[in-house]
Amino acid sequence: MKKFNIRKVLDGLKEQASSSVSSGQSGAPENNLMHETLQSENFQLCKTVRHGFPYQPSSMAHDPVQKILAIGTQSGALRLFGRPGVECYCQHESGAAVISLQFLINEGALVSALADDSVHLWNLRQRRPAILHSLKFNRERITFVHLPFQSKWLYIGTEKGNIHIVNVESFTLSGYVIMWNKAIELSSKAHPGPVVHISDNPMDEGKLIIGYEAGIVVLWDLKSKKADYRYTYDEAIHSVAWHHEGKQFICSHSDGTLTIWNIKGQGKPFQTITPHGKQPKDGKKPEPCKPILKVEYKTTRLGDPFMILSGGLSYDTVGRRPCLTVMHGKSTAVLEMDYPIVDFLTLCETPYSNDFQEPYAVVVLLEKDLVVIDLAQNGYPIFENPYPLTIHESPVTCCEYFADCPVDLIPALYSVGSRQKRQGYSKKEWPISGGNWGLGTQSYPEIIITGHADGTVKFWDASAIMLQVLYKLKTAKVFEKSRNNKEDKQNTEIVDEDPFAIQIMAWCPESRMLCVAGVSANLIIYRFSKQEITTEVVQLLEVRLQYEVNDMESPPEGGGGGDRDLPTPGAASPSPQTTGPPTHPSTSSNSSDGVRDNVPCLKVRSTPLKQSSGYQVELVVQLVWVSGEPPQQITSLALNSSYGLIVFGNSNGLAVVDYLQRTVLLNLGTVELYGSNDPYQRQARSPRKARQPAGGNGLCDINEGSASEDRCKSPTSDPRDSSFSRSRSSSVTSIDKEAREAITSFHFCETFARKGDSAITPCLYVGTSLGTVLAVALNLPPAGEQRLLQPVIVLPSGTLARLKGSILRMAFLDNTGTFLPPAFETWYEPNAAGADSEERDKARKRRPVSVSPSTSQELQESQYAVVCSEKQAKVIALPSQNCIFKHSITETSFVLRADVVQMNIGNCVACFCANGHIMTLSLPGLRPLLDVNYLPLTDMRIARTFCFTNLGQAMYLTSPTEIQRITYSQETCENLQEMLGELFTPVETPEAPNRGFFKGLFGGGATSLDREELFGETQAGKASRGLAQHIPGPQGLEGMKGAASGVVADLARARIALDERGQKLGELDERTAAMLASADSFGKHAHDMMLKCKDKKWYQF
Repeated sequence: MKKFNIRKVLDGLKEQASSSVSSGQSGAPENNLMHETLQSENFQLCKTVRHGFPYQPSSMAHDPVQKILAIGTQSGALRLFGRPGVECYCQHESGAAVISLQFLINEGALVSALADDSVHLWNLRQRRPAILHSLKFNRERITFVHLPFQSKWLYIGTEKGNIHIVNVESFTLSGYVIMWNKAIELSSKAHPGPVVHISDNPMDEGKLIIGYEAGIVVLWDLKSKKADYRYTYDEAIHSVAWHHEGKQFICSHSDGTLTIWNIKGQGKPFQTITPHGKQPKDGKKPEPCKPILKVEYKTTRLGDPFMILSGGLSYDTVGRRPCLTVMHGKSTAVLEMDYPIVDFLTLCETPYSNDFQEPYAVVVLLEKDLVVIDLAQNGYPIFENPYPLTIHESPVTCCEYFADCPVDLIPALYSVGSRQKRQGYSKKEWPISGGNWGLGTQSYPEIIITGHADGTVKFWDASAIMLQVLYKLKTAKVFEKSRNNKEDKQNTEIVDEDPFAIQIMAWCPESRMLCVAGVSANLIIYRFSKQEITTEVVQLLEVRLQYEVNDMESPPEGGGGGDRDLPTPGAASPSPQTTGPPTHPSTSSNSSDGVRDNVPCLKVRSTPLKQSSGYQVELVVQLVWVSGEPPQQITSLALNSSYGLIVFGNSNGLAVVDYLQRTVLLNLGTVELYGSNDPYQRQARSPRKARQPAGGNGLCDINEGSASEDRCKSPTSDPRDSSFSRSRSSSVTSIDKEAREAITSFHFCETFARKGDSAITPCLYVGTSLGTVLAVALNLPPAGEQRLLQPVIVLPSGTLARLKGSILRMAFLDNTGTFLPPAFETWYEPNAAGADSEERDKARKRRPVSVSPSTSQELQESQYAVVCSEKQAKVIALPSQNCIFKHSITETSFVLRADVVQMNIGNCVACFCANGHIMTLSLPGLRPLLDVNYLPLTDMRIARTFCFTNLGQAMYLTSPTEIQRITYSQETCENLQEMLGELFTPVETPEAPNRGFFKGLFGGGATSLDREELFGETQAGKASRGLAQHIPGPQGLEGMKGAASGVVADLARARIALDERGQKLGELDERTAAMLASADSFGKHAHDMMLKCKDKKWYQF
């Protein structure tokens, strides 16, 4: 039955209401409005993929047959990794920390144990893994989990020291329980502590070794239900590992020692080793070291065994980084890590514990990184990590997302980025190579740009729901390294740390021009080049931008359109307080009374700058101190490659810079943009009154509903959240009412500068924190040489509209509803010589690409301006400047991010509100098409990094180390299942090691155990009913199994079964043929012998 869709009914009602509003406001007939193609059924919200390093990892597991890796986190997340490009994210509902993970090797399933004492079985045979079963323990805390290879019985150790056994297929408890008091009996007078290790003897599945924290190890006989041996040591145990022959095991202890025990010698350890302890000459015990948290003992067929351990360093190594120690024969290698070690696993050639292990790599999970070490090469080099796990290399401070980029852009960035790669990696292929890629239907290029606290900018290829770093730009190279003298420290006082942090980025994909704004009130303009150059002198502009007007009163209600008369002619010329300096750098000066003036926050390097291929510095713009007041941080930024202009603003005003001629064209306080028609009553203030710190509008930590701190902090300075920071440009008026009117957004366009204009001209539209949209007309010289010689004339043209809340986004549509992107210049090689330079000159002389409509169109309204603020959206017809549509987005909250985006069949406004709602509005009618309560704003990092882009894509930083991508497109949601990779692929399990003739004849090989008989209900009985609660998966066992396997997996398994059966039948046929041939041969020989001996007497033999 078709589901009734009330949204369509609401769409129709809204369209009728909007049409009546438009006719009432503009007087335009309804049939002049274009038909809207987007409907509510074109939108659906869902998560697509999560990239980056798992935040706060807590555990790890590896499937040696499927070759996939699982990582659990402290927030209950699961991240699964296969070959590069195959990743998966899952989340436990409880959010409890994952304390242990165990693969059902080559079965496509995973067991997770959580800190809330629950155990879950995950099905990995589907593209989005799901939980099949859960078991919640009520009386005991889980401390350790072990699942033997090819067994369906899971051992669970608890804090009380008991061991429970769970059937993985039905997820029910067995009645067989190993109680702690039975295990230790009289060997200890005290409780042995929690279970820290469980594993079965590699050569005898009936023998189980149990490690207790207090220092007791028990070898338990499962059949006789009693302890065979007990081993006691006077130091706490952290981990235990077997030798593959099952005759020895090794323990790691809290005093930095390793003890090796023979299973039949329970008095003293066979050998005691202190890997990092100083050996005294008098034969005394070595000095205690830090605990060895984990040890693994791996054997090789042809060489010495490997002992790999974490921790155990001497206490006198203060300040030394965490280490992984690899002991192989007589050599000991200490491998330093950048972060504390959470866990490590040794990758081996065989999944069987009773065979030579042949280790070839070690996966080391660190707090903020994943390292894989090659054990087969001298020096133990690391593998080059192909996963996008370096997003957080320096904390992310801002993001931008671009979909449907020029097709030549990703290859160009990859080409220059490939030269930045480090050397010295292992030459082998990445060992985690399981899974299969999805069948992606998206073919358009996508790029994510991240700005970081140390001044780096990273470009990422985000096409087809993958992520790969393309190119890394270090902006801090432009500036001198700060010295520790007092004067330099005072100059950079506007931020406590990270003075090079990136605050805002503006990028033109077509021309490849890039502009970044930093927290130290600086801008750097970059041009892309494939050739390496050396810049002798970095070009610098210093700008004085100070605003001497304070308190204001809001205009009366109802000022929707505002006064659109022109400002006074004097408004275009800078006032004495905002006069821009000459293009040459001014000298820093302090007046006689010590007031700092004309001093930039950072010092641009004076030595030649070698710039490799990629992004190269074109111009640096710095705001300077004015009369002892530091510059305000930049809150908005825009770049236009066609006009050769950048514009930036803050709480004081705005400045327009011509980066081709390297001049300041306009430098105005916000109030001067209004001219004589300022709707607000403002009071002048002295330069000293109510001084606001320079960081007032920067990357500050802001709590909703409270004012910001007096001093701005860098994105990494808050101990509560070391990576949250936020530009105030997105929500100045909603979080705290600013006394100043800040510039919050810009938009370059070719449109009508004034009401009633008959021709379109290049313009700059300016949005402020008080909801005003102002127009600035741009008079550009002709393209080519004249553009470099004649000045650009900039003139404020009046107010277009006023909205509630800060202006977030502006865009333009033509009379058919088609999106009008700003004009742009196509990319050319700036450092070309010879024939290439002629091509460059031709490219520069070409008329810039413009997609504005022809001026000869005889239409009543030629364009529509779309303006979105924190509270509402408006569509304004041009050149009449009538508001034809208006929509109140939210009354109780405010919009954090808004973008005008292009979908496959139309355009819409996409909004993300502080209350967690994601909404889309049609254009130009502003009908609500989607409204989903997606994500309550619990973390301001999300507010700072949320981005919408074209074709229904969006992203945000969900943790300091991870990017979450989402889609609001119905088409993408439907195709997502095919785009996701497969974790499980049908692989044949390797053959078990051959026992050999003599071991089979006389014993000594591995002995198996019928666990079903031992742990089943018939012999073991039922478990205590109140001990644990069974929770079935969301779809029930049978339904989930069917959904999990799927037709493809069933066919694949059937194919493998048929192959195996055919292979066995073939082998049987060969054996039968061989036996027949042998029988024929024997018969022939017997017949020959009979003929030979037929006539002989017995005494003739």
